[in-house]
Amino acid sequence: MGLLKNIEWTDDSKNTIVYKVDMKNDYISKGSVLTVRDSQAAVFSHKGKMADVFLPGFYKLDTDSIPVLTKLMSWKYGFENPFRSDVYFVNTKQFTNMKWGTANPIIIRDKDYGAVRVRGYGSYAFRISDPYVFLQELSGTNSSFKTQDITDYLKSIVISGISDAIGESKIPILDMAGNLIELGEVVRNSMQDTFKSMGIELTKFVFENFSMPKELEEALDKNTSLGMMRGNMDAYMAMAQADALKEAAKNPGMAGSAMGAGMGFGMGNMFGSMYAGNAAGMKAQSAEEKIVCPKCGAKVGANAKFCPECGGAMGAVCPKCGAAVKPGAKFCPECGNKLTAACPKCGAAVKPGAKFCPECGEKL
Repeated sequence: MGLLKNIEWTDDSKNTIVYKVDMKNDYISKGSVLTVRDSQAAVFSHKGKMADVFLPGFYKLDTDSIPVLTKLMSWKYGFENPFRSDVYFVNTKQFTNMKWGTANPIIIRDKDYGAVRVRGYGSYAFRISDPYVFLQELSGTNSSFKTQDITDYLKSIVISGISDAIGESKIPILDMAGNLIELGEVVRNSMQDTFKSMGIELTKFVFENFSMPKELEEALDKNTSLGMMRGNMDAYMAMAQADALKEAAKNPGMAGSAMGAGMGFGMGNMFGSMYAGNAAGMKAQSAEEKIVCPKCGAKVGANAKFCPECGGAMGAVCPKCGAAVKPGAKFCPECGNKLTAACPKCGAAVKPGAKFCPECGEKL
């Protein structure tokens, strides 16, 4: 039988949460000392029941320092004889860079888009805040308890709590990608009570990535584009045409129709502008057309029947080019156009065989 003089644990690992002192052949005697280092706690247990908890410090074991164990051991006259007890050291430092991720999409309800499937991944950190509760709820009587023994369980709690936490945050789905720090704090605070019930404090929760469905990402891109193009519709139309051409390039079967539609749109605008310009030009040209009075030589409007200068009849004019023609002429001397019979006084067209002009009444 050996007597333990100093009970301590030197942690040489980075992932051990609980370490149980091997007491198979050793006993604790009166006067033994307990050394608990910073970021550690020690818990005594007797027959599976948790007893005294020691925070960082140096302790001389006697009846006064282990009151709960003294009661459990039923020492009527105090701690006199060597005894055996389970001693657990609990690591209370922060365990960081614990990874989490959504293997499957989680459903989040958004006020604008309803039920949305999202994915995300990141990391979190935790520490043991209540060694007594942690040993009772999770570690139990295991001789060693490491982070890998608990990460899957904690990850499942994290994933199940994200959906409710985001729903309570009231952050619109389209704004979440730009508010990952705030979102992480919302999730951390919402799950704190669940972790506390296991003797754990969730010290950090980080979103490294938050991805939305492709349709929502496209909607976000479109909203951003509209915001940039607001007040500049020409630029927006140019961007829309460019997008259409890109889609046509991705789908060769649609390329011809899309290209034709794009070209038709552009050509239609071009020819529409040309037509409008030509029509205006033709209108202006017709308003300026003049013919020469055969009597005085004054320029007279093409539709005038009498000269405003001399009052003489304008005589016959070619209906095609407007040139003056002699009475009885059958063809225009300027353009060769075939002429109809005309009144020798006013130049109005008359039907063959007519005896009087239908315009001025002149006898033919």
